[in-house]
Amino acid sequence: MPALPSDVVLVFDTCQAGVVLRAVLFVEAIVCVAALFGVQSLLGWVGQVALLTGAALPAVLLWLLAVCGLKRLMARWSMPVQTGVGVLLGGFCSFYGFGLLVWMGLVGSEPWLAASVAGMLVAAVLVTALIWRAKAREPAGTAARLAELQARIRPHFLFNTLNSAIALVREEPAKAESLLEDLSELFRHALAGSNEAVPLHQELDLAHHYLAIEKVRFGDRLQIEWSLDESASSAMLPPLILQPLVENAVKHGVEPSPTGAVVRISTKRRGSVVVIKVTNTVPAGSGVKGNGLALDNVRQRLALLHDMQGQFQSALVDNIFQVRLEIPL
Repeated sequence: MPALPSDVVLVFDTCQAGVVLRAVLFVEAIVCVAALFGVQSLLGWVGQVALLTGAALPAVLLWLLAVCGLKRLMARWSMPVQTGVGVLLGGFCSFYGFGLLVWMGLVGSEPWLAASVAGMLVAAVLVTALIWRAKAREPAGTAARLAELQARIRPHFLFNTLNSAIALVREEPAKAESLLEDLSELFRHALAGSNEAVPLHQELDLAHHYLAIEKVRFGDRLQIEWSLDESASSAMLPPLILQPLVENAVKHGVEPSPTGAVVRISTKRRGSVVVIKVTNTVPAGSGVKGNGLALDNVRQRLALLHDMQGQFQSALVDNIFQVRLEIPL
C-alpha cells in the first residue's frame, strides 16, 4: 500500500483479528444490557439476548467487513468524511440485521428507524475507538524514531566508530570506507521519512550494517550467526524495531564480557506466521541490567501494528537471553 499523505489518518483498520474480536464483544455486551429491559425472568432474558444477537451479530460483522474492504478508498478522504461514512454504514448494516429478523418473522416491522439509529450510534462509538487507536500510533512511532536517532548520534558510538575508521584509513582503506558506508546507512535509515511498516528484509539490512560496525570495534569478541528464511522477508514490521534488539544483544552480551559473546539472528516462516529471534549469550555475574525501555518500546509498537496477531516474548535462561517476535505474513 503506498504511503498516505501526512494529513490523512487511516482509521478504518478493521482487518485485524483483535479489532474484530473487540468489536463483537462490545456489541454483544450492549445486547446483554439492552435485553434486561422488559424481561421478568432469566429465561426471558436469555431469549431476548438470542433474539437481539440474531440482528446485532450479522450487522456488526457486515460493518467490519465493509470498512475493511473500503479502508484504502476511505483513507484518501478527510477525517469528517471517513467518520460520517462509517456512521452511515452502521445504520445501513443495522437495517440489514433487523431485516433478517423481520424476514424470519421473529419481530414486527415497526422499529426500523430505531434499529438504524441504534446501529449508527454503535458505529459512532466504534469509529471513535478506531480513531483513538490510529492516533496512538503517531506518538509511539515518533518517540521510537527519536530514540533511535539519539542512539545513532550518541557521542561514544560516533567516537568509537570514527576512531575505528581513522585507525583503518592507512592500513586498510577499503575496510575504513566500508565502515563509513555502514555508518552512513544507519543515519540514512534514522533520518528517513516515517512509514507505518517496512518489510523484514529492510530491517535485516539495517541490522547487518550495525553489526558490521560493531564487528570492527569488538573483533573476535563479537561472533555473529545468521539463519534467515527468504520466504519470510516480506513480512511487515514497524520501522527501526529490529535494530534496538540487536543493539541490546551487543550492549549486554558483548561489551561486559572479556571473551565476547555470540549474537544469533534467525527468521523462520511457519505457515502464515513469521518467527524472528534475536539471541545472545550473557556473561555470568557481569554486565549492568537494563531498564527494559527498548524492549517495552518494541512490544508496544508491535501491538499497535499487528494487535493480537503480533506476539513478543523475552527470557533469560542459562545465561542465554532471547527475544522472540511473531508477526503475520
